Amino acid sequence: MRFVHDNLPQRVCFGSGEAATMLEREIASIGATRVMVIAAKAEAGLADRITAGLPVAVRHDDVVMHVPVEVADRARIASVNADALVSVGGGSTTGLAKAVALTSGLPIVAVPTTYAGSEATPVWGLTEGARKTTGIDPVVLPKVIVYDATLTTSLPVEMSVASGLNALAHCVDSLWAPKADPVNAAFAAEGIRSLRAGLPRIVAEPGDLPGREQVLYAAYLSAAAFASAGSGLHHKICHVLGGAYNLPHAQTHAVILPYVLAFNAPAAPDAEQRIATAFGTVRAIDGLRELRDAVGAPRALRDYGFSEADIPAAAEAILPAVPPGNPRPVTVEDLRRLLQAAWSGGPF
Repeated sequence: MRFVHDNLPQRVCFGSGEAATMLEREIASIGATRVMVIAAKAEAGLADRITAGLPVAVRHDDVVMHVPVEVADRARIASVNADALVSVGGGSTTGLAKAVALTSGLPIVAVPTTYAGSEATPVWGLTEGARKTTGIDPVVLPKVIVYDATLTTSLPVEMSVASGLNALAHCVDSLWAPKADPVNAAFAAEGIRSLRAGLPRIVAEPGDLPGREQVLYAAYLSAAAFASAGSGLHHKICHVLGGAYNLPHAQTHAVILPYVLAFNAPAAPDAEQRIATAFGTVRAIDGLRELRDAVGAPRALRDYGFSEADIPAAAEAILPAVPPGNPRPVTVEDLRRLLQAAWSGGPF
């Protein structure tokens, strides 16, 4: 057995109902005295409540999906007198904080309210025009994550499902990503197990705190696995689709995942068996299908504004981004077939 695994320098604080207390403690520990709080308008009340004990210098609510460059520029200007960033929200909010940190070096304390996982990775993304650019820089990795499952209870069931399946995509993709190793594979398997246990509980009882704790725990594991392993085929596809066609992030991941799993699994038997075992099924694709049926997963890209006419151009745009170490070769025709099935929500 030979591998190289990087552990990210990050503090993780997990406690339901304790976000305000943990935030106050962690901001004091890094010595911040002029905090910029980044939270979308929809999260303003929640953010005000949990940051009431902080030395807040500025509150910023201009948050947009996929972090357009002009939105990042406005946030950078607003942060000029801050010495730390607190992001309260989902992946778009965390992504905006990362865009500020990328140029300023300010430390981020992230408070996730979804299961996006961006808070546990050093990956940043910016969109300009129809092109989304991503990169890796340790400066954007949040210094601290504050996980409080009570902050996710207002997340609608439909969005909870999509966000949880986004986390599942991190787990699956990390098993054949460029830097896959036994450590991140163990994280991924435990993440799949926890998502399988937690997501149906959220659907059955949206206020079920143990279910949401399981999914939030899995979101961290999935993101940590992804951060170590890198972007596999699934994420390359979704990054192109999100940036070029402004598709919703979590739903796009939820739709694409079964098609990438069906495509790669026959060429990656060890990864396929690990996924199946985590699901408790003989075949990985059956486990994913059962979970998707149980939670009412998003089904088709056409439901989110992707046009069938865009499939050829999208396939051409994705092909150069395909990781060279993907378990099986990928052609533009493969991508067209995959996107066609995902567009319609057909069999996988």
